[in-house]
Amino acid sequence: MILLASIFNWSIAIAYVLVGIVLAVLGGTLIGRAKMENNVEAFVLHNKVLDLPQEQLTLRDRLNYAREQVAEVIQRVWLYVLVGVCIGAAIHNWIPEALITTLLGEERWWSVPLAVLVGVPMYADIFGTLPIAEALVAKGVGLGTALAFMMAVTALSLPSLIMLRKVVKPRLLALFFAIVVAGIVLIGFLFNTFAHLFV
Repeated sequence: MILLASIFNWSIAIAYVLVGIVLAVLGGTLIGRAKMENNVEAFVLHNKVLDLPQEQLTLRDRLNYAREQVAEVIQRVWLYVLVGVCIGAAIHNWIPEALITTLLGEERWWSVPLAVLVGVPMYADIFGTLPIAEALVAKGVGLGTALAFMMAVTALSLPSLIMLRKVVKPRLLALFFAIVVAGIVLIGFLFNTFAHLFV
């Protein structure tokens, strides 16, 4: 949040965090009401747990269990993460910025959905997307378009979806994807429409 505020300003940073929280709560509520518990992979519900009562676990027990879980997850998804990073790097390095800003210009109605579409195959965290968003805004891309791009990269990146697919079935993943895409697009349009309030 501090880095976001240093690149844009505090009102944008606070609004970005607030709309992200609202999207998460509303999206989670919608998914909860869809009653899709049976679309969670069986191993998640039947995953081994330590046999000791929680209050009897030592710090060493907890650290060993955490290490085992991390190793298991890394073993299952490392190749998919590597593929996603390679795709994101290829898009980042081979598509000229001038082309992106031409397609994502502030006055174009399709800029927000296109920014979300471009952001999905990329893999980065908020720190990796901030410099890109700053450059895009400086080149005339709308604030909402840049923020929608950042949200898509962090929430809908290909490696994130691949990892999520390991724990949820396609129907639940599709619902999650649809809700998040719709929310990000709406947020992007709202930020573009009311960008003057954040200057």
